[in-house]
Amino acid sequence: MTRKIKKLDFCYENLLVKVIADSDHPKIELVGLSVGPFKQGNEYEIHYWIAKELVTSNIVHFRNGELDSTKLYKIQWRERNQIAGQISELPREFYPKLRRYLFKSKKELSLHPEKVRDYDKATDLAWDIVNSRLKKIVTLSSGRNQTDFILKKLTNEERFIHQELGRIINNWKEHILSFEGVN
Repeated sequence: MTRKIKKLDFCYENLLVKVIADSDHPKIELVGLSVGPFKQGNEYEIHYWIAKELVTSNIVHFRNGELDSTKLYKIQWRERNQIAGQISELPREFYPKLRRYLFKSKKELSLHPEKVRDYDKATDLAWDIVNSRLKKIVTLSSGRNQTDFILKKLTNEERFIHQELGRIINNWKEHILSFEGVN
């Protein structure tokens, strides 16, 4: 499980993301790669791992912004208010963004201890989203027919757990009423 999530995280780090230049900046030469030059206000598409460093250096900002407490609350509210048996669609990169948001928030606690309440609230929202979706995924995994419409709403991490649970549940169902070993 850990290996699969790390692989998905690696893929996320290498995704192309859209950024907007906050200032003019000359071309940056990296080993085997160059980025820029950047012109203030223009949009660029670069790998996330590069964008993250450029954001830290105040050269660019993410076009769609990063996950924050407001977005997290909206996701949690939408998930809790779904009709029974329904699951809302999350952005494919939700969990990598969530891990990075929580990591960043926890790191900020050392500089701003007064933000502990904000961090606790974000953690509670995250767990509420995860638990709510996991319950729905268990139900989906134990059912017979899942339509592509429902399955496409799952993130890659969720599809993985859905497939694993489905395999385990179906195997259990095959054996629970088996007459093997019955005399």
